[in-house]
Amino acid sequence: MAQPDSKKIFFENLSGAGKAIAVLTSGGDAQGMNAAVRAVVRMGIYVGAKVYFIREGYQGMVDGGDNIKEASWESVSSMLQVGGTVIGSARCKEFRTHEGRLKAAHNLVQRGITNLCVIGGDGSLTGANLFREEWSGLLGELVEQGLIDADAAQRYSALHIVGMVGSIDNDFCGTDMTIGTDSALHRIIEVVDAIMTTAQSHQRTFVLEVMGRHCGYLALVSALACGADWVLIPEMPPEDGWEEKMCQKLSANRAGMKRLNIIIVAEGAIDHNNKPITTDYVKNLVVKCLGFDTRVTILGHVQRGGTPSAFDRILASRMGVEAVLALLETTANTPACVVSLSGNQSVRLPLMECVQMTQEVQKAMDEKKFEDAVKLRGRSFENNLKTYKLLAHRKPESELPSSNFNVAILNVGAPAAGMNAAVRSAVRVGISEGHKMFAVNDGFEGFYKGQIKEIKWADVGGWTGQGGSLLGTKRTLPAKHMDKIAEQMRKHNINALLVIGGFEALECLLQLYEARATYEEFCIPMCMLPATISNNVPGTDLSIGADTALNAIVEVSMCACMCQTCDRIKQSASGTKRRVFIIETMGGYCGYLASVGGLAAGADAAYIYEEPFDIRDLQANVEHLTEKMKTSIQRGLVLRNENCNENYTTDFIYQLYSEEGKGVFDCRKNVLGHMQQGGAPSPFDRNFGTKISAKAMQWVSKKLVETFRQGRVFANTEDSCCLLGMRRRALVFQPVVQLKEDTDFVHRIPKEQWWLKLRPLMKILAKYKTSYDVSDSGQLEHVVRNRPKESDASAAM
Repeated sequence: MAQPDSKKIFFENLSGAGKAIAVLTSGGDAQGMNAAVRAVVRMGIYVGAKVYFIREGYQGMVDGGDNIKEASWESVSSMLQVGGTVIGSARCKEFRTHEGRLKAAHNLVQRGITNLCVIGGDGSLTGANLFREEWSGLLGELVEQGLIDADAAQRYSALHIVGMVGSIDNDFCGTDMTIGTDSALHRIIEVVDAIMTTAQSHQRTFVLEVMGRHCGYLALVSALACGADWVLIPEMPPEDGWEEKMCQKLSANRAGMKRLNIIIVAEGAIDHNNKPITTDYVKNLVVKCLGFDTRVTILGHVQRGGTPSAFDRILASRMGVEAVLALLETTANTPACVVSLSGNQSVRLPLMECVQMTQEVQKAMDEKKFEDAVKLRGRSFENNLKTYKLLAHRKPESELPSSNFNVAILNVGAPAAGMNAAVRSAVRVGISEGHKMFAVNDGFEGFYKGQIKEIKWADVGGWTGQGGSLLGTKRTLPAKHMDKIAEQMRKHNINALLVIGGFEALECLLQLYEARATYEEFCIPMCMLPATISNNVPGTDLSIGADTALNAIVEVSMCACMCQTCDRIKQSASGTKRRVFIIETMGGYCGYLASVGGLAAGADAAYIYEEPFDIRDLQANVEHLTEKMKTSIQRGLVLRNENCNENYTTDFIYQLYSEEGKGVFDCRKNVLGHMQQGGAPSPFDRNFGTKISAKAMQWVSKKLVETFRQGRVFANTEDSCCLLGMRRRALVFQPVVQLKEDTDFVHRIPKEQWWLKLRPLMKILAKYKTSYDVSDSGQLEHVVRNRPKESDASAAM
């Protein structure tokens, strides 16, 4: 593959020569831990450091011997897609004692290890920090006991710690997402989706218990993602009399022809008196008060199991590399840090500041200061909770404000998983704001044909888990039909537009904005939400639907797709002749799916339009893969974006690899096609679509009030026609006319794309020599620092 141009600061300036790094996993296991271990090992080796596994967590550090073993490049092959932790994790009472830590220090010094990468929860990371603080004293004791000499104590005088949080509960303050949380949500939603079909068949109520002894994140987000009727979490104990209110809501939903009810209970759910609320209590309550056929399902450790999601693989890989960079840059005065995620950006935070805030959450809950506990959890948790309250509980008609505004919603472009969740959210928030909501079928084609009708609260029930577009979506642009569209807007008195779609949606809003000079009907607030698997819309790092497409590429699809996906394809080669798979992904001219999917699937190469390549690059890739095949790996994976090059087609690359790999490996090819657009949306896309849509509708309501003058809405400024996108840490409303300069309209891609910085990372992990720009790496911050007001880091789940 062609090498990126040199710019800014590169990690070659940070040498790991002479350093020894050890990686361990501790506490409960979480999907994605193996991806983090793999990234630490390979990045460490790449910069010239020795890297060691510490097996069985702190127990292995205390016991020493074969538990501390040098890792090789090949020792982390084929572990990216494996759940749990292959180097093991164990609770260790001995490490909690001074004597245990003394043994651990001796074992590390014997191997020259002074850099620790700890993947675990707050307990594991707290233990690591204590170990670091005691380090010099421990070395002094080892010298006194004659176990090490003074030179060794001097040479290894400082211990450096970097943490990564691996916890499915997402209960660690300072990061928006912990490794394993997204995968756990996948397990929960898979079960909920399956249960909903049987519950509907028998008109049943299901009470589901999910993990979260001290944190309700899994329960809260899964309730958002499946549209649950009720959720019980420790941070939000229900008010007195909640039992009656819950039963009233269940009864009203059943009376409204809903054939099932879903109640989600976090295992740590409590009432205002800190008394546990159990699933059996909830079940007996429903049976006694309503007589509904009710079942209890306790998901248990299935939430920890299975393969990691695409999100967790990418998150863990990015964090693993960032952890190594942090260790290379650390000094004796640098505090132990934890690598965290803020929105779409890696940050480094002082470990103990995060631990202390995490402990403050539990203290606030013990003192019944539940509002404080929610705020301490962070903006992500707080926004999830606000959105759930906004959508789950419908106010009586008499309590709704009367705005007298009509808002139309439509989907434009190709279908993307998560569109329906966004529509549901917009409809319900709009109704809560007092608006009359209108659904437009089949995009702007349906608009000019008059396929417009009012849509009510109950009409969007059950939409969150539905794939595709229930409204229907077309690529038709409005330019040729402005007269008819304006006529329909007058007919239905449309005062605002919410357009959910991909690149075509941006083009549509630009055309409507430019038509304002001719048609006053378009002088209204208009907002676009990016929804496309290609993730090729300017003004946003992430689009609704892209995460589901990535999971379709790297995992077994949730909808029993016709094609095998990368994991199954790679696994089919195990134990057979060495084999390379050539996979074609969608994306138009945008290489997001191929590149980020390649990082998540552990690809050896990914060919994209944005990074030109020629026959020499193809030949170099084949030779590189051939050498790896000869020495270790049994299978290879190559991804090709569908429009990366008109001459180097998937067939051409397949034939080239087949010819050049003779005697070493054979080839298979697969075109994933529209399976990437299909299936049920991932938890990320359901949640992302739900929350940005709610935020967009609140913006629409604000603009309607601001632009209502003399009995009519009139909005003709740039900031009244916006795209809502995720930019680094913040959700930002950007005038679409200002995005024109950032856009390559010929190839339908942004001129600058953040994910291109991940491509060198994919190459490094595939053993290529390349440059890696660290100018955007996380810098040490303080956890108490406020985020931007418009930030909604919960967009990253």
